[in-house]
Amino acid sequence: MIGLNGAGKSAVLKTLMGFLKPIAGEIVFDGRSLLGTPSHGMVHAGVGYVPQNSSLFLDLSVEDDLILGCWLIRRDGARVRRAIDRVLGDFPMLAPFRQGRARELSGGQRRFLEIARALLLEPKALLFDEPTAMIAPKYASEVYDHIARLARQGIAVILVDQNVRPCIQVSDYVYILELGQKTMEGDADAFLLRRSHPCRDRPWPEVSGGEDTSDRPSGGATRSVTLTSCIPCR
Repeated sequence: MIGLNGAGKSAVLKTLMGFLKPIAGEIVFDGRSLLGTPSHGMVHAGVGYVPQNSSLFLDLSVEDDLILGCWLIRRDGARVRRAIDRVLGDFPMLAPFRQGRARELSGGQRRFLEIARALLLEPKALLFDEPTAMIAPKYASEVYDHIARLARQGIAVILVDQNVRPCIQVSDYVYILELGQKTMEGDADAFLLRRSHPCRDRPWPEVSGGEDTSDRPSGGATRSVTLTSCIPCR
């Protein structure tokens, strides 16, 4: 799900996760309605969430941050230990810092810790809100690789991002939002830049009536855009 700042992308995730109340529509997951389910109930239902802003307790150790992620299974000590060992095995870059404070981690390492924490309860679906925001390109690439791996493992992923090309490259289906409205959707392949296409050198997206702001960081323009390039180049 892509769009400029203020398009409503994060609001959609917060609504799905039970932090915001929808004024209309349904939320259906795994064949049942979850409309009105609070956030902890969404976790029980198998939905995980990685917010854009850091939600770590920086003065706690990496292990203690992970223990808090096991709150729903806190009475089963053996299961908690297995879950922590499993995610540290999936994210080996965190293992050396297991007893160190979370604030000692780099921005990219902190992001992986948040992803690891969201995976502790083995969710069936995972919501990512701009997971590569404000982290180094090296770690951003690894985050996208891991998101693609989760999808291959059968975990449903809803990814909100402003990094258009890498986001589409790890997606199966794409939604474009403008000012809270869905303006376009389709298979990711239809949105990918095709090397053989005559529009291959055009910027993405082309903004009608102004400069291209697709790569502008948070705090940039929030105005509506018109996608005028051909479908393969969008």
